[in-house]
Amino acid sequence: MRVSALCLFLAVFSVATSARAVEPQQIVLWPDGMPAPVVPADPPESVERGKDGISRRSNVSQPRLFVFSPPAGVPKSGAAIIVVPGGGLGRLADEHEGSDACIWLAKQGVVAFQLAYRTPTNKLADPYAGPAQDVQQSVRVVRARAAELEIDAAKVGVLGFSAGGHAALIAASNDLLFAEAKGTESHKPGFLVLLYPYKIYDPTTQSLQSAIRLDGGLPPTFIAQMGDDTGSVPQGSALLYLELVNRRIPAELHIYERGGHGFGMRSRPNATGPTDWQARATDWLRQRGFVAPAEPAIGQ
Repeated sequence: MRVSALCLFLAVFSVATSARAVEPQQIVLWPDGMPAPVVPADPPESVERGKDGISRRSNVSQPRLFVFSPPAGVPKSGAAIIVVPGGGLGRLADEHEGSDACIWLAKQGVVAFQLAYRTPTNKLADPYAGPAQDVQQSVRVVRARAAELEIDAAKVGVLGFSAGGHAALIAASNDLLFAEAKGTESHKPGFLVLLYPYKIYDPTTQSLQSAIRLDGGLPPTFIAQMGDDTGSVPQGSALLYLELVNRRIPAELHIYERGGHGFGMRSRPNATGPTDWQARATDWLRQRGFVAPAEPAIGQ
C-alpha cells in the first residue's frame, strides 16, 4: 500500500510539475504601481469554466501579459501581437478571445501576448480608462523588451475582441493616458486587428464614440464582424473603415451575414464568418510582413 501511495504521489507530482512547466511567462505591467482607477485585490482573481465549456477570468487587480512564443521549429516573424479579450469590462473572455488567439498567432511565427487587463471596470464613470491604459502600457512594455523577445519594435500590434477592441481603439487614437511614464517607447501600435469592436457606434450622433479620436492617428487596421451582431452593430465597423479610408490609412473590412457576437476563435453553426475571418486576417498580416510568407504549393 505504501509503495502504491508513493507511486500515486510521484505521478501526481510529475503531472503538476509538467503543467507548471508549460505555463506561459507572465510580465507585470505596473510593478511600481498603476495609475487610477485601481481595481481592489479583494475579491481575488479567479478563472471559472462556464456552462458553455469556456473559461473566463474575473477580478483582475494586477494587469499583466501572458507570453506565447512560437513553438519549436516555427521561425519568428519579428512581429508581436497583444491580444485584448472582450467580456463587457465585467470579466475577461480570455480563453476563446485570448489564449486561443495567441496559440493561433504563435503557430504563424508571431510572439503573442494575452493581456489580462484590470476588471471589473464596467460600473465606473469611465469604464474604459483602466483597460485603455493597460493596452498602452502593454505596447510600451513589449517594445522595451524587444531585444529579449526577439521581435522588431516597429512590428508591435494589437488584436482586440469586442470590449477589448474598443479599448484598443481608445488606446491607439489618444495621447498617453497616464503621467510619469518611464522610458521613451511609443504607446502607439504599429497595426490593429479588430473583431466586432463593442459599441464603438453612437446611435444618437450616428458617429463613432467621442473617446475614439481619429484625428489623433490610427495605424493600418483590419476589421471583421457579423451583420447580425446586435452587441456590436455593423454600422460601427463600417463607419470606422470609411473614416480610415478618408484619412488614407490602410484598412480592410469584412462584414459577414451571420455569426452573432462573441465567437472569438470558435465556429458557429450555419455561419462562415467566425472561422473565415482568421484566414482573411492571416492574408492581411502576411501582406504587411507580420507573418511568414505562405509556402508555395507543390508544383509551383
